[in-house]
Amino acid sequence: MRKIKFIKGNFYHLFNRGVDKRNIFGDDNDKWRFLQGLFLFNDEKSTANLLWQIKRDRGKATFGVLRDFIRENSSSRDPLVRICAICLMPNHYHLLVEEIKEDGISRFMHKLGTGYVEYFNSKYDRDGSLFQATFKTALIDNETYLQYLLVYINIINPGQLIEPNLKEEGIKDIDAIMQFAKEYQWSTNPEYLNERNSIIIEKGLLGEFFPDPRKYQEFAKQVLLGRKFETISHLALE
Repeated sequence: MRKIKFIKGNFYHLFNRGVDKRNIFGDDNDKWRFLQGLFLFNDEKSTANLLWQIKRDRGKATFGVLRDFIRENSSSRDPLVRICAICLMPNHYHLLVEEIKEDGISRFMHKLGTGYVEYFNSKYDRDGSLFQATFKTALIDNETYLQYLLVYINIINPGQLIEPNLKEEGIKDIDAIMQFAKEYQWSTNPEYLNERNSIIIEKGLLGEFFPDPRKYQEFAKQVLLGRKFETISHLALE
């Protein structure tokens, strides 16, 4: 039984890894499909038709397809959660979400997991689990923690692709990490830099903390310089 209770108005860090630490994305199309799922399944609507459509369109996801699909399906939506930040890594993902409906996170994550595994197993002709059991979660219980976590998800996670030991050994080149995260298209860092606009996420309270990209960048750099990400290191997928 999950120990953390989801309460409306609270923020949570949700994350999961591939079973046996295997990659959960075979190619970029799979990442686009996961992003599409973040949009599609964040809705009160039934998943039956969505699962069929995802299975039908397997392997065809691109940025253009995703953009057009979302435009066509963006009306009359009733979201289950507010998605504030996203990061997709080769064998795991991170989400920062706010509970906005009773049992919204649980319902959303069930639909997201089921939909993506259906797609992935169909595309790669496999059976069985893709993720390590159920998703993991942590309550974000204060505003400072929330701001640190945004940097952790958007910058530190992608940064580990070029400095794998940055948490243990410290960051060797902060500017390189910041630049890499700026160019990494599988996190929401570009959204907080105002270089990309996504209707999958809604900044909410974080948009109030960082009303312009300069404030966000300055805060992120201070977090990296001060190694303040160590305060949330227990949330990492070891």
